[in-house]
Formats: sequence, C-alpha cells, structure tokens
Amino acid sequence: MEDSLSTITPEVAARLSAVNKSFQVGDQITPVLKLVEFTALVGEMIFIVGPSGCGKTTLLSVLCGTLHADSGEVYVLGENLHRLRDSAVTRFRSRHVGFIFQQFNLFPTLTAAENVAVPLRIQGIPANKAIKRAKEILAQVGIPEKANERPVRLSGGQQQRVAIARALVHNPSLIVCDEPTSALDSVSGHQVMELLLGIASGGRRTVIVVTHDSRIYSYADRIAE
Repeated sequence: MEDSLSTITPEVAARLSAVNKSFQVGDQITPVLKLVEFTALVGEMIFIVGPSGCGKTTLLSVLCGTLHADSGEVYVLGENLHRLRDSAVTRFRSRHVGFIFQQFNLFPTLTAAENVAVPLRIQGIPANKAIKRAKEILAQVGIPEKANERPVRLSGGQQQRVAIARALVHNPSLIVCDEPTSALDSVSGHQVMELLLGIASGGRRTVIVVTHDSRIYSYADRIAE
C-alpha cells in the first residue's frame, strides 16, 4: 500500500484579483494599477517593492480600503472590501488593521503612551484602560521608559517604535507598513525590521511592507514586484 501525502494549504490573509485603479485630474485619466494580482499569507512578512511612482502605496491603500478599486476584488481576512459600504470598511480597519507610516504621524502634543492609545480610544475604551494597554505595548517594543515623553524628545528610531506600538495596541491581524525605514538611519532601520519580523513570526499576524529600501530586503519572506 502506498503512503498518501497530505498537502496543507497556507491560509490567505489578503488577496487582490484583477484590480484596476486610475486617478483623474481634469480630463486626464492616469491608470496606476492594471489587473493587479496579489496574495499575502497568514503569518508572513511580504514586501511590495519597486521605484517611486510605480503604484506601491496605491496598492496598499486599496488593500486596506482607504481607496476604492475601480474594478476587481479585494479580499482581506475573509471580507470582500470592494463590496462593503464605507462605514463597514472603516469599522473593519479599526478592528483588524494596524498602520505604520514613513513619517510616524504622531500627535506632537500627546505623550508616547497617549499616541499609542489612540486606536483604543477611537473604539471607545476608557482612557485609563487604554493607557495601561499602551504602556504594556511600549514595553514590548523596548521603550517602556519613554511612555510619558512627547515625540519631540524621542529619536527617529524611538518614534517609529511608538508608531509600531500604536499599530499593535488593538491586536490587529494585518499590519501594513508604508516605507517604515526610509526616514531612519541604517542601525535604527534594522532594529525596526527586527521588531516587525518578530511580529510576523511570533503569531498569526501578516505584515505587508511597501518599500524601495534595499537595505531591508533580506527580512522578507517573499518579495512582490
């Protein structure tokens, strides 16, 4: 009797199918995404790379529902975002997606802990509970002593760690990163990528990174061009 081999199919966290997206300025229409096919698996870190202006950030925005695709299907964590109402997409993002940006996007008048707590406060979680959770996450990213500092007193690498903590505080399944290291020096950039690698490999989170920073390509499980 021959042995039978079972194949385990990886779970799909996100999939774009035949996605098109154009922008119109006056009478001129500029296609940016043309019949794009893209898949990200649960628990992997996948990079979307390419030169500036090739549509990487647009793809990421469509994937998260902050931009509507003109046509095609956008499946994220089992939901077809292309077919949901705007209010439903907004609720979906607030619960399941964490964002990390190139410029950190921290509120200058808030402390690190208060910045991290913002997604929880948006969900209506009381301030004391949100701050407690924020401080726990800041400890996980290695800067518990900076909880009460404002962004102006933090280095670029520390600000990015605050941004990572903010992206993690509501325990999302999908983390999307738009050029997370291009504003950092080499040492800080590699420290940030080690954190993101741990996030992807330590659980069922999927990390999607848009970048043209070739210094960090080695951290990717897969690279999509």
